[in-house]
Amino acid sequence: MKAIKTEGAPAAIGPYAQAIEVNGMVFCSGQIPISPVSGAIEALDAAGQAVQVLLNLRAVLEAAGSSLHKVVKTTVFLTDIADFPAVNEVYAEVFGGHTPARSTVQVGALPRGAKIEIEAIAVK
Repeated sequence: MKAIKTEGAPAAIGPYAQAIEVNGMVFCSGQIPISPVSGAIEALDAAGQAVQVLLNLRAVLEAAGSSLHKVVKTTVFLTDIADFPAVNEVYAEVFGGHTPARSTVQVGALPRGAKIEIEAIAVK
């Protein structure tokens, strides 16, 4: 197993790795919309937060030698399922024709008041 760490995404805010690579697979921890530059959540709306989350996820995957187009499965956590259409639009734009398996669930709260978190599993 190899822990993945990149400054292109926010540092883990707890005792976990940004991702773990094992046997040609990359298991990404959930990313929230923290800017790796400012260390803050800058976007107020769910769509803007989704953009930052996917940028963070892309940085982690690239650090592991993978990419968004090699994602097999994502789990999307939303604090308000009413944000699903706006998040889905950003998600579809970023992933393009690649459509990994996905689950989306509403949760009570996310770290630092985020509206969205996405975790992913990818191949190398």
